Amino acid sequence: MAKGEENIIAIKSMKFAIRIINLYKYLIDKNEYVLSKQILRSGTSIGANCRESRNAQSRLDFISKLNIALKEADETAYWLDLLKEGSFIEESSYESIYNDCDEIIKLLTSIIRTSKKGIEN
Repeated sequence: MAKGEENIIAIKSMKFAIRIINLYKYLIDKNEYVLSKQILRSGTSIGANCRESRNAQSRLDFISKLNIALKEADETAYWLDLLKEGSFIEESSYESIYNDCDEIIKLLTSIIRTSKKGIEN
C-alpha cells in the first residue's frame, strides 16, 4: 500500500468509527440494544483491521486483513440499511453515514485490487 493510501484509509476508518460510536450512543438512548451492538462491533472493526494490516507479515496477509475490513464495512452497510428501514434513524442521518461507509468500501476495494496486481505481476 502506498503511504498516502494508508493515511487516507486510516483517517477515514477512524473518523467513521467515531461516528459509529456516536450512533451507538444515540440508539442506546432510544432503547435499541440489539442492532446498536451489531453496528458498533462491525463499524469499529473496519478501522481495527486496517490498523492491523500495517503489521502484516506478507502482502497476502495484508490483503487478507483488508478483506476482513471490507467485509466488516459491507456488514455495517447492512445494519445501516436495517436501521433506516426500521425507522431507527432519519433519512438524512442514514444518507450521511451510509455515504461515508460506501466511500470506505470503495477505498478498500481499490487498495485490495492494487495490492493483488502487485502479486500477479
